[in-house]
Amino acid sequence: MGDGASQKPQDLVIIPGNPPPEGSEVIWYEGKNGKKVRMLFAPEPRTNDVKTRALAIVCPGRTEPIEKYFEVARELQGRGFAIAIFDWPGQGLSERQHKNPAAGHIRNYGVYVDAMVRGLEKIEKRAPKQWVILAHSMGGTVALEALRTRRISVSAAAFSSPMWGIPIWFFQRWYARIVRFFGFGGMPARPPGPEETFENNQLTHDEKRWQVYRSLIEAEPKLAVGEPTVGWVVASLNVMRQFFEPGQVDHLRTLPMLVAIASDETIVKRAAQRKLARRFKEAKVITVQGAGHEILMETDDRRAQFWKAFDEMCKRSKV
Repeated sequence: MGDGASQKPQDLVIIPGNPPPEGSEVIWYEGKNGKKVRMLFAPEPRTNDVKTRALAIVCPGRTEPIEKYFEVARELQGRGFAIAIFDWPGQGLSERQHKNPAAGHIRNYGVYVDAMVRGLEKIEKRAPKQWVILAHSMGGTVALEALRTRRISVSAAAFSSPMWGIPIWFFQRWYARIVRFFGFGGMPARPPGPEETFENNQLTHDEKRWQVYRSLIEAEPKLAVGEPTVGWVVASLNVMRQFFEPGQVDHLRTLPMLVAIASDETIVKRAAQRKLARRFKEAKVITVQGAGHEILMETDDRRAQFWKAFDEMCKRSKV
């Protein structure tokens, strides 16, 4: 197909109990720097009892491949949405941005935003004309930057634990900037931590959903992404700082939004989420009680809080 669609088996990593959404196809295309990017497109379900609503643009967090969002995509399809999900440049099966393929590296967020825009251009003739965003963690940074710079326009935006601030000390910020200035942006920003187990994880209380990512990595080790680099940290600090500058997000004040905050959050800054959300007149802020960072991968009762608020946001925005 002319849009780069592909049906090769190796384009998706399929494991038991984690089926892709109906009608899934993988589209490969070139990103801003000429490196290959992978995205998934799945049309809205073709059933008489489900009304076609919009394209849901799913923006995963750091390290998260497309396959981790299959369950979320199926749930969105059940609500009448077509789906687009991205492997951001440097993660999933998209081409890596660093000579060390395990490094979580990026030079600037323009690379992520451009990948989103180019991917959406590949499907715009086939996808519903109305768009909504569902973004998690770093995906929330990418999505808000795309909206801030007016690269995309949507009818509503839902953010799960958005990365609008990270817990990093003042001296660490300047150390990272100095290190990158002298050409060492590809260095790991921190040493590897202890191996994560379900018992010590800070992401979810649902063991089955926690295990999905590990099973995907076992099935295809190329999906794995390691510690972030100094360059990634500085790029993240730079883009998040712009969100809080006067006037930068004023044009989004009336956009219907959902900002879901995890009560047990330890990965990103809850204070930054609340502070930025106050700038959006039409943003509903909810705290998902008992949830770790990955609200969308949490237990059913915690996830239900998010989906209830998501459905209410869609109703407010007439999607």
